[in-house]
Amino acid sequence: MRIHRHRHSKPKFQIPAFKINRQIQVPEVRLIDAAGEMRGNVSTEEALKIAEDAGLDLIEVSPKANPPVCKVMDFGSFKYQKEKEAKKQRAASKEVEIKGIRLSFKIGVNDLEVRKKQALKFLEKGNKLRIELILRGREKAHFDRAREVMNGFVDSLRDDYDLKIESPVKKAGGRLHMIVAREK
Repeated sequence: MRIHRHRHSKPKFQIPAFKINRQIQVPEVRLIDAAGEMRGNVSTEEALKIAEDAGLDLIEVSPKANPPVCKVMDFGSFKYQKEKEAKKQRAASKEVEIKGIRLSFKIGVNDLEVRKKQALKFLEKGNKLRIELILRGREKAHFDRAREVMNGFVDSLRDDYDLKIESPVKKAGGRLHMIVAREK
């Protein structure tokens, strides 16, 4: 069965659920009126009456404060603002991908240069590299030589970028792999 590595869902920025009007169950709140003025601590009933008189909603904007901070405003426009902020956060976040570069035990100089160009392109875009070397047959007896090939490749990449090795060379069966990323 094939594992789909590229089907990770994007990080979802959830809009927190805000309590409005009668959902607010605390006896006292710190009130900010429709004009943005701080009214101080008032009872929840009084705050609801102020909101109803203004034709707006009472929204609990900071539930963790003591007493909770509530604001008098239109809930529809408030929710729209929060959705817009979440959309901006989603656009600003970039998911770092791990790109794979596969080397071989007896790789030629030109092939190594092609892999290097490809690796530099991935690093330029801010991706991480998973460098992999598969050993076949009698090559499995020479892990130290394979490790030298991988370290030599990373050293050639270091000529262009400062790299940090996130995962050193690890052996798994007949494979060697390591993860490298660009220093910020």
